[in-house]
Amino acid sequence: MTTTATTATTAPPASTDLLVRAQHFYAHQMQHLDAGRFEEYAATFTEDGEFQHSPGVDPARTRPGIVRELVDFHRRFDGDPVQRRHWFNHMALEHQEDGTVRSTVYALVVTVRPGGKPDVAPSCLVHDTLVDGPEGIRLKSRRITHDQQF
Repeated sequence: MTTTATTATTAPPASTDLLVRAQHFYAHQMQHLDAGRFEEYAATFTEDGEFQHSPGVDPARTRPGIVRELVDFHRRFDGDPVQRRHWFNHMALEHQEDGTVRSTVYALVVTVRPGGKPDVAPSCLVHDTLVDGPEGIRLKSRRITHDQQF
């Protein structure tokens, strides 16, 4: 039996160069976030970037606004020796008519406490708009949807 693969999109494929640079971008961005380097994480956004990490929460706008949102969010872990790791996979990039790149990524968040077992939750879909410019790749916007809230 022979099967033929089809794609659900007619967008031209992203170049290998863009795929590699986007993977590199995401790896460093998530390392900033997981290490609590919120200013460095926010610097991966455009100056007017938007970031919505939880359903029902208004997006944070601008780099300083993103830093404030992350500091406020992570206060809930004060006194809790927790390590969170964000795992991105299955990145799909699509060029947009306005010159941006739409990126859709599967994400898992792994939480570990000393002596404990890893807890994998939430499972998310990350919807990004990327700008590829002279400074390299930057995020124009990020909206995260959680699978348990579909």
